[in-house]
Amino acid sequence: MSPVIEVHARARLITDGPLTRPVPVDLRYDPADERRTVHIGLPDGTDWAFGRDLLERGLRTPIERGAVRVWPCGRTQLIVELHSTDGVEVFQFEIRTLIRFLARTRAQTPATPVTSATPPDAGREPQPPSRTTTTAARRPERDARPERGAQPARG
Repeated sequence: MSPVIEVHARARLITDGPLTRPVPVDLRYDPADERRTVHIGLPDGTDWAFGRDLLERGLRTPIERGAVRVWPCGRTQLIVELHSTDGVEVFQFEIRTLIRFLARTRAQTPATPVTSATPPDAGREPQPPSRTTTTAARRPERDARPERGAQPARG
């Protein structure tokens, strides 16, 4: 059994105001999940789950599936827009962070024999995004070590 991959990252929360603010997020992947689902955990305890292919495709071209929209923003950023009954949250990620995370998830995915006539996603339906909120109190703040190459958050 392969271990669950969990990466603590920073994203920028895009708001209506003139300033954005960095927020800690958790990127999680469990290779035992047959649907190849990735999770984005937000600081308020909300967990968004959707197919890994949505992030992979969003690195190259705009894509929308249900309540999640993903698109590249320039050469170094990726925008993830999450719609819920509470409103819309828009996050900006460093593409290199997501590329490293996705590369680790592909390395943990069990190999499935694929014939030249069978596409890699054959036999599985794209998973619709889902949003859950944990009932526990807010997650404790992560330690203040920034991701390598990341700029420290200011005020």
